[in-house]
Amino acid sequence: MKVRNAGLLPEALLVDLPEIDAQHEEIFHRIEALKATCFESTYVPIEEFGVLLDFFAKHFATEERIAAEAGLEFAEHARVHDDTLRLLHKALGEVVNGAQDVYSFLRYAEYWFERHISEDDRLFISLLQASGFDHYGGVRRSAHSCFSAQA
Repeated sequence: MKVRNAGLLPEALLVDLPEIDAQHEEIFHRIEALKATCFESTYVPIEEFGVLLDFFAKHFATEERIAAEAGLEFAEHARVHDDTLRLLHKALGEVVNGAQDVYSFLRYAEYWFERHISEDDRLFISLLQASGFDHYGGVRRSAHSCFSAQA
């Protein structure tokens, strides 16, 4: 995936795994595009919010695939992903029903994602590196590390 609008992903959140960094960048790009659209008019493109959540799911599946390729235990981190998707879908439902404003939803999604990268994904990447996982798509040696993350 090619990174668009380079610079939206703060350097401090780069994890030095190109596929993951590109997806992180894309998610930040989508959040910023939604902010701009919503701030410029009263129109709320709910279908684009759904696309954002679909991209979160795609990104989480990528992390899970990489963990499986590296032989890492990823159940706890995957649970965090599942819980997050459930909460984001619930929050989007509240936006649709008028119980939550769109700006609160976007702030929450962005804050959660930044925290997830800086804490959970950094731990994941360090375990990948310790396992011998090649940054460009392979495992150099077998590993069976245990991985845990907080929600």
